[in-house]
Amino acid sequence: MSMRFEHETLGQRIRFAAGEAAHGTAEEVAHLGARRVMVIAGPREAEIARHVAADLPVALFHNEVAMHVPVPVAERAREVAAAHDVDSLVAVGGGSTTGLAKAVALTTGLPIIAVPTTYAGSEATNVWGMTEGAKKTTGVDPRVLPRSVVYDASLMVSLPVDLSIASGLNALAHCVDSMWAPRADPINTALSLEGIRALDAGLPKVVEQPEGLEGREQALYGAYLSAVSFASAGSGLHHKICHVLGGRYDLPHAPTHAVVLPYVLALNAPGAPLAERRIAAALGYPSALEGLQALRAELDAPRALRDYGFDEAQIPDAVQAILTVVPDSNPVSVTADNLDRLLRQAWEGVDPQ
Repeated sequence: MSMRFEHETLGQRIRFAAGEAAHGTAEEVAHLGARRVMVIAGPREAEIARHVAADLPVALFHNEVAMHVPVPVAERAREVAAAHDVDSLVAVGGGSTTGLAKAVALTTGLPIIAVPTTYAGSEATNVWGMTEGAKKTTGVDPRVLPRSVVYDASLMVSLPVDLSIASGLNALAHCVDSMWAPRADPINTALSLEGIRALDAGLPKVVEQPEGLEGREQALYGAYLSAVSFASAGSGLHHKICHVLGGRYDLPHAPTHAVVLPYVLALNAPGAPLAERRIAAALGYPSALEGLQALRAELDAPRALRDYGFDEAQIPDAVQAILTVVPDSNPVSVTADNLDRLLRQAWEGVDPQ
């Protein structure tokens, strides 16, 4: 059978070096020719942001960062950027921080330099997302793709182990979803499989040695690959489910992805046997689900949606909302019945069936 596909690679500079975030960011700002930088970082990342921005021409630090990027938060950030006449954005933090920078760039065209402190992966995609009321809206726009990303594994050391695990499994979900997402192709499949291998190798080391760099670097490398593959392949069923759960019920982003992943894998694996075998091989197990569950057990991963504020009574509403966004490319038919069963299992935290 001949190979035929279309693949788009996003243009972006990547710097990957432990201990060099401040130097690398300063060089990227100079490369842009920026003179008035808006540094976006939440309160938890304030100290890291001050270190990263030590040699930058900072016009202001902005610290109003909120999960799922509520529209009012985005609007206030845009107003502040305009008031200070900034010419570039440096986002120091996780997905919510990068997401806020993207919201500003979406309407202003300002260039972003991303300095990640989690394994979220948003920094390597041209996808934006904002919430208004109970609805999360996402889109794709070249203006929101950071011009460059400065990866420094030493910045991850301060990320608590439980948050590291949830964030890392969010990255793993990017990889798995990219195997059958709407624009899946052999290139992003290869990226996904290497991402799975790196995350599987790195995350247990993060648990064993939280202050060591070896595990942090492998996990960060895997997270980048996962994001690149996801940016190319698009949102599959897993991400559609988690976007509804996060935006509609204000569930925490990374733990929600970490909980939902095995249930989507269990649902889709029978309809995608080749992808299933490749995921299994990357995890080093006879079956993909067995390998994923073994990794999750080793990591003491998040187990149940009820632990994160999802009410069992919300399941019927969630089912109806998710059914409207199920990708046509999903390898198995998604019905109200099997989606209801998936969410109930994820809510309770039982073994996937």
